[in-house]
Amino acid sequence: MPRSETGRTGLTRREYIAYGGTAMSGGLLAGCVDSEEGEPDESSGGSYSVTVEPAGTVEFNSVPETWVSYTGDYADMGVALGQSDGLLAIGLTDRFGTRYYDELPGVSVETGDLVELWQGKTDKELFYELGADVHLIDPNFMINQVQWSEDDVAEIENTVAPFVGNTIYSRSYDWHDYTYYSMYEAFERVAAVFQERDRFDAFAQLHDAVLSDVQSRLPDETPEIAILAPESTAPEAFYGYTIDGGTQAKQWDDLGARDAIARSGIGGFNETGGTIDYEMLLEIDPDVIVIWKESGVTADSFERDIVEPMREHSTASNLRAVENDRIIYGGEFYQGPIIYLFQLEMAAQGLYPDEFGDEQLFDRQAVADIVTGEF
Repeated sequence: MPRSETGRTGLTRREYIAYGGTAMSGGLLAGCVDSEEGEPDESSGGSYSVTVEPAGTVEFNSVPETWVSYTGDYADMGVALGQSDGLLAIGLTDRFGTRYYDELPGVSVETGDLVELWQGKTDKELFYELGADVHLIDPNFMINQVQWSEDDVAEIENTVAPFVGNTIYSRSYDWHDYTYYSMYEAFERVAAVFQERDRFDAFAQLHDAVLSDVQSRLPDETPEIAILAPESTAPEAFYGYTIDGGTQAKQWDDLGARDAIARSGIGGFNETGGTIDYEMLLEIDPDVIVIWKESGVTADSFERDIVEPMREHSTASNLRAVENDRIIYGGEFYQGPIIYLFQLEMAAQGLYPDEFGDEQLFDRQAVADIVTGEF
């Protein structure tokens, strides 16, 4: 169904903190425009519309200044488009890979300033208190993953701001029975929301150039991988993830990796909700084990908490990937255009060390220049 946005200005992040989260809300005025999608209609005071499934066509009277994302993929898109100052909140800060921004001159996000939406649950009142101009969140994500009702979503849309997003990180949810977007299809729509077409085009050109170079250097024989998230430190079981076309696995898809978990038929966590123990993993016996482990990972902690326990385990030690020292760090679960470039580079180095070694595969300054508007 159509959702509307008046372009009103909510609290900035700093104002929200200064007021201690005090709710400040007011009525919204309905606005309808007749303009090209994503193109401001000067005769209507700069109004424009953006179409994003499942939200439909969302109408804006002005460019949003403040915004909220639940997952790091959409947060990264907003940062890429130069909108980091307007980000008020995210689901969990430790699932937003801001550490990558440390390598980009002039680019940063202070996660300590962000409100966490997940606090054991996510209350509607928090959205009233934030008063964002737009929520870069799939409304069906709020219903199916956060356990809101349809009425909850409609209430926040009608009294605060619209939900504009599409769950793109995985294609394994049975409730997602509408159009899926690729990373750049979703990114293009977020760029239309913020009226940042030039930045989007610059990122798209950089992405295509980097990926073309990397793929031209791939060997004919590509490895079979198992993507795993540890259930605990020194784990006995893992959550397995398939390369299902979602953006969480874009780099592995782009690097031609073959999917051991999909081949086995046991299903990934998003499909089954279950775990994979070492006996099951030994049956799969992938060439490479990719470990997803968010927040606070260092080379030393990865070796101590993951690699050494697997070498010492009576079953895990028999895995080919363990015997051949082919356990690699997979990075962050959620990725947008910036984080993807870092994780493509890391994945290429991990899968094909003889070809890529420690080589930097993209220009950090070029990325920073796009984000800061110096391109």
